[in-house]
Amino acid sequence: MFEKCGARGLQMAQTGLIVAPSFILFGYNQAGLGPLANLQSWVSIFPDLDTINTSGELESRNSTYKGTVIASFQVGALIGALTCTYLGDRLGRRWTIFIAASLSVIGQVLQTATYSLVQFVIGRIILGMSIGQFNVTVPVWQSECSPASKRGKHVVLDGSFITFGYTLCNWIDFGLSKANGNIQWRVPLAISFLWSLMIIFFVFAFPESPRWLIIANRVEEAKTSLAQYRGLPVEDEAIRTEIAGIEASLELTRGSASLKDIFSRKSEGRLWYQFCLCIAVQFFQQMCGGNLISVYASSLFEGLNLGKDLGTVLSACALTWKFLCSFVAFFTIDSLGRRAVFICSSVGMCLCMAAMAITNSFENSSKANIASVIFIFLFNSFYPIGFSGANFLYCTEVAPIQLRAAMSSISTANHWLWNFIVVMITPVALTTIGYQYYIMYTVISACIPISVYFFFPETMNRNLEALNHVFQDAPSAWQIVSMAKRLPEGENVEMAILESDAKKEGTVEQKEHA
Repeated sequence: MFEKCGARGLQMAQTGLIVAPSFILFGYNQAGLGPLANLQSWVSIFPDLDTINTSGELESRNSTYKGTVIASFQVGALIGALTCTYLGDRLGRRWTIFIAASLSVIGQVLQTATYSLVQFVIGRIILGMSIGQFNVTVPVWQSECSPASKRGKHVVLDGSFITFGYTLCNWIDFGLSKANGNIQWRVPLAISFLWSLMIIFFVFAFPESPRWLIIANRVEEAKTSLAQYRGLPVEDEAIRTEIAGIEASLELTRGSASLKDIFSRKSEGRLWYQFCLCIAVQFFQQMCGGNLISVYASSLFEGLNLGKDLGTVLSACALTWKFLCSFVAFFTIDSLGRRAVFICSSVGMCLCMAAMAITNSFENSSKANIASVIFIFLFNSFYPIGFSGANFLYCTEVAPIQLRAAMSSISTANHWLWNFIVVMITPVALTTIGYQYYIMYTVISACIPISVYFFFPETMNRNLEALNHVFQDAPSAWQIVSMAKRLPEGENVEMAILESDAKKEGTVEQKEHA
């Protein structure tokens, strides 16, 4: 449908019709239930989740039930992400996305039409499964289709769409909070149908990932797909060269790389190192405090004695500000590089969390409360620069082609595991240890720039196959970062890969002959 739009038009259509709806669904559904669960119309349907009209032990029990129901979304997302270790390379990127969109429709129907808590939880788990599959597959599809010079901008937009989902959900919930009856929560839940149906309708209008097509031994289709994404004729030398580079990289790992090799530090090609980078960046993304500020923003503002209505408005404003700041990464990710945005973002978050620990240690201080509000907004300025989309991008860049879907799947499941932990423990932690909770996030954020500086190689404008050779060829793990800096930039490095392989084979033959 979009083949005649040119490379730029094709990428823009893919972003607007597939990527944006996928990640708006993520942010919208993760943030959506928190505010709705405090409505009288909600607790009248689900009295076991009533924390408004109860107190004492009953309130404590209902609070635990409510947290479990809300967090069931994260459990579903974790399961959905793990399913992509099997589905991702068997069905392809488009079919996996289609299945995810179909599951999201089923989950939304069960949620919106529910009068039973069991039905609602089942719907929420199914919806979470779809979001987990989106998280894994959409960034992989983007990175495999994008040229090296624009890959960062294309994938980092994912974080902007997540934040837009958060923002949209908070404003819609606020706007319908004065409505009558079940409209208050059924309409917000039903609105997200729009994005699921958009994905189902348009996903097969786009070419499949050329790299997946090569994995599936459909080389001619891969040439056609790559030509469409590059805006070049199929016979162009650049297309032939890039396809040759992808095939060479795949042949290098096809015989030795398997899922079990990821967990072995003795595996050929430092798969363990690459896998640890994926796990670490997703751990940092969740445990730097970003989820605390996004999911519990309204509770944090209400806890500063600002009142329910003002707290809700400030929460929506803070997330709107976060959405606007997410575009900083769009303009810097392919100019400053991945390492720079990670370091800048984490240093800013560390300082903000330290400041919030200090300001929250003062009880009943209006000046300290105002300072806390300021630092929440400042935190939302730094967080999206490096950890609102670049984390998904980095995982797809450092993983080898043969295991890209599997590594992305497992690392994204790790992302949802820590997401679940944060959602579950935050209400208890804020009640029991108060300001000391922020100290934990301060320490973790302080570890990020150190880890990035020593262990995270630069991937900006590097060809994905050439980058994989860095991990394989570096004499030691400590030299990976320095070798990545010297790697030629741009797409047209495939011949260098082939020449490198030829030299290796020649060296082996000489040794055997000797």
